[in-house]
Amino acid sequence: MKVNLNPAKGMRDFTPKEKEIRDYVENVIVNTYKQSGFELIETPVVENIDNLIGSKGGENLKLIFKILKRGEKLNLSDENLTEDNLADLGLRYDLTVPLSRFYCNNRSKLPSVFKALQVGNVFRAERAQKGRYRSFKQCDIDIIGDDTKAAELELITTTAKALTALNVTDFVVRFNDRRVLKAVILDCGFNEEEFEGVCIVVDKLDKIGISGVEKELIEKEYNNDSIDKLMKALNNINEKGTECLNDYGVSENVINDVKGILDDVRAYAKGNYDIEFDFTLIRGMGYYTGSIFEIAYKSLGYSIAGGGRYDEMIGNFIGQKIPAIGFSIGFERLVNQLIEENFSVPNLEKVVLIYDKSDNYIEVIKKADELRSQNYTVSTYEKAKKLGKQLNTFEEYGYNKFAIFAGAETELKSM
Repeated sequence: MKVNLNPAKGMRDFTPKEKEIRDYVENVIVNTYKQSGFELIETPVVENIDNLIGSKGGENLKLIFKILKRGEKLNLSDENLTEDNLADLGLRYDLTVPLSRFYCNNRSKLPSVFKALQVGNVFRAERAQKGRYRSFKQCDIDIIGDDTKAAELELITTTAKALTALNVTDFVVRFNDRRVLKAVILDCGFNEEEFEGVCIVVDKLDKIGISGVEKELIEKEYNNDSIDKLMKALNNINEKGTECLNDYGVSENVINDVKGILDDVRAYAKGNYDIEFDFTLIRGMGYYTGSIFEIAYKSLGYSIAGGGRYDEMIGNFIGQKIPAIGFSIGFERLVNQLIEENFSVPNLEKVVLIYDKSDNYIEVIKKADELRSQNYTVSTYEKAKKLGKQLNTFEEYGYNKFAIFAGAETELKSM
């Protein structure tokens, strides 16, 4: 039987060089978040299927990897079997649902305002293609228990700090509020039941253009007058920003919230990055209730971070409204872009110590340890017949220094 040596579709292996960069990026992000007071937790990759399906995760609910019941619980002889009969668990599609469950389960041991940090893989049954994976890492910070704009400001500025620490500077924070979206869409004549469907179409604006949005809304047989009003609103808000939101029934307190966050972040950033109001920013998760935001990097056609308020999700577990908000860095997109830009881990001194077959290997280890005590990362390898080719290979692996073992006379040299 022929063995398929490729990873499962949508999954990946990582070379040592790729893993080195990934670990460095993760450590910078985690350390920045920890310095800002966020506390690291860990949750299982497997969740109860009811929690995942009931989470208002938008299109992601169609992408859940479901896990078959096991042993006696799995009865394939039953008639009219459905997925619900066969699966009782699933792989998490993001880190927000597990965090909400974790908080409800541990809230008596947590502070009233809990600042959580999570890093881990999530799973979505995406159509595998370049830049879209079925298993990918997320780096999340969340604040639970704070309903003031302080939470928005802390998440945005802290995420910006993490990116800046990686020398990612050419970025813009895009900001919107689901309350603004709902007010405008309802003011245009759509009803509550149509809101999510209209949002899904408007979310495609950057891909299909305003004419494409109009065409798709017409195809879905929404009211023509409402569609016409929404098209005019999109153009007007795009031109005037927050200054015209009063015209569409957005309450004064919501407008003030949005303006206040925009002004405060701009003042804090001091021109190092920008924040802009973007009414067409939707974000697909149905669980968002207020502020939503993304970070656009350079001219990439996708965001490298995103998040928002989900004040009702925890209430779905315990029947009590608890404010919550989170921001997630798109780890894979960020790392892929850094690799494309030939990013290398700074201040990493990697040495290959070459020895001869006739050398006493214990002495080679002692010399390697001596170099390690000087903060070098050292690997030992037996000398190849073609030393130049061997050194070129190690240089490609990221080694920047080498030494030929010669006892006390061993000398470090640059590649």
